[in-house]
Amino acid sequence: MTAIDESSTRKAPPAPSGIEANGINVIDESERKGAPADLFWPWCASNISVLAVSYGAFVLGYGIGFAQAVVAGVVGIVVGFFLVGLVSIAGKRGSAPTLVLSRAPFGRYGNTLPGIVSYLLLVGWETVLVALSTKAVATVFAQLGWSSGNAVKIVAFLVVAAAIVGAGVLGFDAIMRIQRWLTIAMVIVTAVYIALTLDKIHLHSATSLKSGTTAAVIGATILVLTGFGLGWVNTAADYSRYLPRSTRAGGVVFWPTFGGSLPVVVLVGFGLLLCASSSSLNAAVQNDPIGGLASVLPNWFLVPFVLVSVAGLISGAMLDLYSSGLTLLSLGLRTPRYVAAGVDGVLMVLGTIYIVWVSADNFLGIFEGFLITLGVPMAAWCGIFLADLWLRRRDYDEPALFAAEGRYGAVGWPAFAVMVVATAIGWGLVVQPYGAKGLGWLGYLLGAGFGGKTGTWSGASLGVPIALAIGVVGYLLLGAARVRAQER
Repeated sequence: MTAIDESSTRKAPPAPSGIEANGINVIDESERKGAPADLFWPWCASNISVLAVSYGAFVLGYGIGFAQAVVAGVVGIVVGFFLVGLVSIAGKRGSAPTLVLSRAPFGRYGNTLPGIVSYLLLVGWETVLVALSTKAVATVFAQLGWSSGNAVKIVAFLVVAAAIVGAGVLGFDAIMRIQRWLTIAMVIVTAVYIALTLDKIHLHSATSLKSGTTAAVIGATILVLTGFGLGWVNTAADYSRYLPRSTRAGGVVFWPTFGGSLPVVVLVGFGLLLCASSSSLNAAVQNDPIGGLASVLPNWFLVPFVLVSVAGLISGAMLDLYSSGLTLLSLGLRTPRYVAAGVDGVLMVLGTIYIVWVSADNFLGIFEGFLITLGVPMAAWCGIFLADLWLRRRDYDEPALFAAEGRYGAVGWPAFAVMVVATAIGWGLVVQPYGAKGLGWLGYLLGAGFGGKTGTWSGASLGVPIALAIGVVGYLLLGAARVRAQER
């Protein structure tokens, strides 16, 4: 492997023809291009997947009424993608990947802590999306009366994994082009899906659901928040870093918020109506989110549905793989970006094998456990990063991002300490999701006025917003002096 010198903040290492050369280096002025509206395409394409429809079942699993579920969905979605838009500002200000810019508050080596969390989150999402694609193909083949055994799963798995790794290796320009076409295709097929399943909706069944507790509504809101926007905050600057520095911040915030929220609000809303109308469909979707949705379709539409549904999952996984490669480089791996993407692909393959073939009947437990456990430290990091961004009046010192002896130092102790404390408190206020394994240690603070691990507030996942709030307030209090000193 060719070693990459991190001290070179501008010059990207050479790459084979057609493959993006830029890694974690700062994007040169001559390569900055585009407008904020360009950010609509990657965020829309990666979230317009019919997986969003399945969240209707996930949200209703909290035992809440239809109106409560709609409020939980809209608030969780919009707030989550607004956070993505805010983090995107750092990309246009610093023209470097998110986890490189995170070195400003955390320091060159202190940034290893959020880097590891981010990497686990991204690789986890890649694995979930490939596993869903594999399961969906097998389910649809079974519904058509075709072979649906391990051979079909293996072929689907290999094709999907190859497409994701291929796009991740090619890089930014290829992903942006692919996302534009995928968005159009997914809009068309999703519209047809809605038209074909409208007769499955029974408004009386949906509106007659009994209302749930306030704690349950909060829990459903946080599930949506962590499943969508909060799951992307650590990648936001990766796609805004090519924008010119003169780009207006308002547009940089608006287009990721709008592009990510619009399709998800529509699809989650439809999913709530659909799953609230049929308890059997609701149960099927919780076990196989994409394949379960296909069970209400006529046979003639199954093939285009599964093809475009899988394409939507691939779209999200492409962004994850691209960003996980950049995160791996920010952690210190000295290889070209496209090699790092290949390394991530191997981990994605191994994780998918576990979900599809080893723990095949417990998807929802694994998924929710993964979201909540990593959602807490990611929320803490997001709060710290946004507080640091707000405190800074000047652009980032580019060379200092790549040197432990620079103005950002080896370890930013205020950020590091706040993230550790926020995560410890946050984990103490969330519980092991039903069906998840090995997470029984969570929720150790719920006995302090919250009714314990089985009390009313146990499923509210309060640890996520509390970690976010501690991250913001804690860093404003402890990190402001450090930022002022750096900018002097």
